[in-house]
Amino acid sequence: MSGAHILVVDDEPAILRALRANLAGHGFEVATVASAAACLEAYRRRRPDVIILDLGLPDMDGTEVIRHVRETGSTPIIVLSVRGAERDKVAALHAGADDYVTKPFGVDELLARIRVALRHAAGPSSGAEPVFHSGELEVDLERRRVLVGGEELHLTPTEYDLLRAFVSHPDKVLTDRTLLQAVWGPDYGDEIHYLHVYLARLRRKIEPDPQRPRYLLTEPGVGYRLHTDAGA
Repeated sequence: MSGAHILVVDDEPAILRALRANLAGHGFEVATVASAAACLEAYRRRRPDVIILDLGLPDMDGTEVIRHVRETGSTPIIVLSVRGAERDKVAALHAGADDYVTKPFGVDELLARIRVALRHAAGPSSGAEPVFHSGELEVDLERRRVLVGGEELHLTPTEYDLLRAFVSHPDKVLTDRTLLQAVWGPDYGDEIHYLHVYLARLRRKIEPDPQRPRYLLTEPGVGYRLHTDAGA
């Protein structure tokens, strides 16, 4: 992960200076910009490995920046914002963010979340894994390909990792905490809104009718389960 290119977007010069120094000191290549327009230009010019994004930018709200990035790519986006309300976090996640860190923040925590994002984007490094089939859903874990009815889907790294957690335990009930820790890491467990947002996004992509799920079923009061033909 050393040498990964991080794009930091914030209109506070002190934040930009601090993050550039700290991230560069940990071996990352860092670019900093102070506006949404500069962010989108930097993103087009050289796709970074991770974007760290403030929501309160002078020329565009950060959630709109997320939507623009998601129109063309799945680069992990970590929001870094003073806005701490759950509605702001949910809005950013709905737009396509992968994680959310509230200011003031600890550098060690941010570094940990960057490493999680990079692991999600990299996927499994080796080893042949089976192809999962259920109905029209097909998940090739080695090639990181997801198809429904023969059509390949575009999933963000976090969406894919959530689906992979289900595929690794077909027909088993997984609690909210189990899924959060499997996808976002052991320090997570209470960020239920993360899970609800990503379940909804994943259902919109893989389910014939997201309102009446065929694959990702809710087990009330417990968690969720990937229903398969074998478990019918």
